[in-house]
This record gives sequence, C-alpha cells and structure tokens, in this order.
Amino acid sequence: MPEWLDAAAFTTEQTPPLSTIIVRVVLALLGGFLTAALYRITLGRGRRDVRSLPTTLVLLSLLIAVVTVVIGNNIARAFGLVGALSIVRFRTVVDDTADTAFVIFSVTLGMAIGSGYLVLATVAFPAMAIGAFVMLRYDTTRKLQTQATLVVKFGLGLDADAALKPAFDQYTASRHVCGAATAGKGTAVEVTYRVQLIRQNEMLSFIAALNKVDGVSSAELR
Repeated sequence: MPEWLDAAAFTTEQTPPLSTIIVRVVLALLGGFLTAALYRITLGRGRRDVRSLPTTLVLLSLLIAVVTVVIGNNIARAFGLVGALSIVRFRTVVDDTADTAFVIFSVTLGMAIGSGYLVLATVAFPAMAIGAFVMLRYDTTRKLQTQATLVVKFGLGLDADAALKPAFDQYTASRHVCGAATAGKGTAVEVTYRVQLIRQNEMLSFIAALNKVDGVSSAELR
C-alpha cells in the first residue's frame, strides 16, 4: 500500500506545545493589525468605503494561522479542511487590485506564522511596507484621480455601453460595473459603476454629460 494511503502516516504528528500555539496566534493577530494599519495608511486613506477590508485582513491573518496549526503535517486533515472550506463563496467585487494584494499578503502572513516561519514573517512585513510606501509615493495616477461610485438609471432599450462611452472617455480614466438592478417596476435598469475621475472638479460636468444622453433618466455620483 502506498505510504500516503497508510492510516498510520496520518497519526504520527505531535501537537505543538500550548505556549507555541499561543505565541503563533498572538503574533498572527498582531500581524493582522499591522497589515490592516499598513493598508489604511497607504491605500485606504481618504476612502469612504474602507470599513470592512481592514477587519477582513485582521481576521484572515488570525484564521489562516489557526488553520495552519490545525493542519500541521496531517495530510488527511488538510484535504478535509479544503473540502470543508470549499463551500465558502465570495461574491464581493474588489474595487482595486491592490486590495487583493493585501488580502493575499494577510493570508500568506498568517500561513507563515501558523507554520512557525516567524523569521520569514518578520522579514516579509517590512518588505511589504516598503513596497507599498514606494509605490504610493510614485503612483501619480492615484494622486491625480478620484474614485467615485456612479449610479445611472436608463430605459431598457438603451445600449448603455455605446451611449455612455463618450462621457466616460472624456471624464474618467477607468470604470467597471459593480452592480445592476431593475428599476421602475421593470421598465428601467439601474447600473452601478466604479469610476476613476480624471479631475475631481469636473464632477458636475460629468453628471451633466450623462444626463444629456437620450434614455438616461438619472445619474448620481458619490
């Protein structure tokens, strides 16, 4: 029988001492707080919708560390946890790809601490902080542009992509759809965009341009 199928191979691990578990959990919690603080200082500063991600970063670091300690060297337990956690589905649209990087870093940090690679975690965090601050310093696009949420309501017969494109091209550097719903008892569509304005002082002009489009009943920028 192959070694990986032998039940005895799954029962030879030793549980880490209580003091080791406590140290890893505390360090994972501290790492989560530091990661959330780094995110808040670099990318989250000035955002109005930044409440949930820092909490997610803290909890992810802690939970991944605990999961890593639970798995240890037990192959069967690892497969069991993969199956159990696979039922979790996330449908939240991430507005900024840099946010995803912080989520992955929080997971990696928790995994490193939970596995006992404390030196690696200690070295990785300053490296992450340096990278985030350097890119923030030289990311002139982020400084010049303003993120905003745009809600546009229009009739069902309107080709929104073609009709709204001129206004988007003139006033925004990027945009993507982050939500859609029917309105007016099914006679209209309400689409939510996440946009990067080229210049903040042109908000009113942007809204005016959208309202001039035939078929658009309302446009709200916030």
